[in-house]
Amino acid sequence: MRVTAIVSFVAVIGILILIHELGHFFVARWTGVGVERFSIGFGPILFRLRRGGTEYCLSAVPLGGYVKMVGEDPREGESAISTDPQKSFALKPLWARTLIVFAGPGMNFVLAAAIFAAVFVVTGRPVLPSVVGQIHPGSPAAQAGLRTEDRVIAVDGKAVAHWDDLLKALQSSHGETLQLVIRRGETEQKLALTPARTKVKDVFGGDQEAWDLGARPYVPARIGEVLAGYPAAKAGLKAGDVVTALDGAPVLSWEELAEGVHKRPGRKVTLSLRRNGESLTIEVVPQATKQRSASGEETQVGLIGISPAGAVTYVRSNPIVAMGEGIIRTGEITALTVVGLWKLVTRELPASMIGGPLQIAVSAGEQARQGFASLAFFTAVISINLAVLNLLPVPMLDGGHLFFFVLESVMGRPLSVRKRELAQQVGFFLLALLMVFAMYNDIQRFFR
Repeated sequence: MRVTAIVSFVAVIGILILIHELGHFFVARWTGVGVERFSIGFGPILFRLRRGGTEYCLSAVPLGGYVKMVGEDPREGESAISTDPQKSFALKPLWARTLIVFAGPGMNFVLAAAIFAAVFVVTGRPVLPSVVGQIHPGSPAAQAGLRTEDRVIAVDGKAVAHWDDLLKALQSSHGETLQLVIRRGETEQKLALTPARTKVKDVFGGDQEAWDLGARPYVPARIGEVLAGYPAAKAGLKAGDVVTALDGAPVLSWEELAEGVHKRPGRKVTLSLRRNGESLTIEVVPQATKQRSASGEETQVGLIGISPAGAVTYVRSNPIVAMGEGIIRTGEITALTVVGLWKLVTRELPASMIGGPLQIAVSAGEQARQGFASLAFFTAVISINLAVLNLLPVPMLDGGHLFFFVLESVMGRPLSVRKRELAQQVGFFLLALLMVFAMYNDIQRFFR
């Protein structure tokens, strides 16, 4: 398990650093700037190769990299650029320097979009059928006459194949009445449904408004894996079992089963099952376990050690459509990353949520065990996080350089070397402090 985490971490971080630094490197070359050194990693050099006036290095500390350009360091003075002024970074126009600096995080955004697109083409995106499961009493679905196991096949004349299609139609309705076509058994019927405004939890645990159907998708709670040593295995649950009721209440989806178990830590639960056409009843006591919510709150939940069978299907996209979907997904996650950072700054989210290399390694190992597609998605998300963090206006980061360029465009001249040096020192101190705090959080999680 540890080997998987280490290998996955090195692969993920290595790819992200390489792509980031290649962005700086290629745009520097394209604008005519000389590159003295291209390094993956910091610290002592383990391997070096010189080609075309550039030294390519692999260094000992694999937590970053750098591209050293001619005339980039203001402390080197005129001697650094006098040999060939045409190749000096400092003597290039502002637009060229801006492109070179932005190219690093920009390539991380491009990488994320490309990974998402590739996964949508090769593996596809997970979808649920547009079949109605649990219906809440008095909800729009109940008032419209929908029943459990009805399949919605069209909304306002547009075909619906998946539950996501139905949700999109709801959100774009803005509360207007929708005309549904459903298939119930062998017959088709038309129903009118008016969505209700409701509040739902976002990924950070905050409230946001949405239009609600008042029903959940129908996904049989079929067990895919039973973990050894957990209550489910001890009670005799098996892969392939379908849970139909919990303490006498019908279970119409895996989500309902999970919620019911989570709410009963340490309390006996009676599960009604369907196994190979037979009905069974099994009692199990969920194990009390501490979990951290999206908002950083630690709560106690019940777990019995089961995972769902493949309830979803995967729909592949053609390459052109996948490119658009990849860009959209990159934009969505970028927005979430920015909001998350803001919530950390304003202390709406606890600082304990900040993670470092150890947390990335553990998460990478978990994603790798779930499959290549999961690891690829994780890599794309980390790539976006790296890009956003690098664009923060902090000296030592790409965003700090871009901020200096903004000041230069306003002032008509660059900041003095002394002021830039002081800003770099402050930036280094802040980044070092953040890294120490992140590693402290990692250690706390690891030994919790």
